[in-house]
Amino acid sequence: MKLIGSYILFVKESFVRIQSFKLLIDAFFNDCGKVGSKSLAIISIVAIFTGGVSAIQTTYALSAPYIQDYVIGMVVRDTTFALIPTLIALVFAGKVGSRISGELGSMKVSEQIDALEVMGVNAVSFLALPVVLASTIMVPVLIVISCFLSLTSGYFSVMAMDLITGVDYIIGIRYDFNPFIVKVVLVKSFVYGFLVSTVSAFSGFNTVGGALEVGKSNTKAIVRSSILILAADYFITNVMVQ
Repeated sequence: MKLIGSYILFVKESFVRIQSFKLLIDAFFNDCGKVGSKSLAIISIVAIFTGGVSAIQTTYALSAPYIQDYVIGMVVRDTTFALIPTLIALVFAGKVGSRISGELGSMKVSEQIDALEVMGVNAVSFLALPVVLASTIMVPVLIVISCFLSLTSGYFSVMAMDLITGVDYIIGIRYDFNPFIVKVVLVKSFVYGFLVSTVSAFSGFNTVGGALEVGKSNTKAIVRSSILILAADYFITNVMVQ
């Protein structure tokens, strides 16, 4: 409970006593570039292979003659919207979350953060808020791109292996589609981005010791973020889908 309370106070502190909105905006756009561009490659690879494997596996699992071919597209679509957001968020936690924790942890152990606080600067707001806002905005963008790449990869996979026709695949993607699922995906995306960035920044700011402790903080940030992502996935799905 003490850890949860400290985390809540940390999040609250990051949104108060903002030193300069101009500096905040500049840092926000800079972090958006770092978070987005440096994560796009690995996230694209994960999405492409996930979509391809999902399409091929589904085709072989539903190969009975009494099952219509367009059902393959439906299953791949539903699997993509259910799996990709959480999978990408876990990759994001390992890729970006560890970087956030490592950078802030290094500043903490080298007393750079203490120096900012001595000068009267709210170090939490100055250092953590831009990356929190950037992650909260960029994670939904990355997940939307990943969903598109996953569905596209599934299309080319079934076409390349001549499993079903591209027309049947597209019909399946569009058949009985409920747009509400897109809202669920977006809500999850915003929550994931916020959780990963705040938990990672919190771990970095609470690093005590030297280089070894910085590494331990990185591990804690990834583990805690992953657990919260899975928990958020369960609760959001349970609340919004029912």
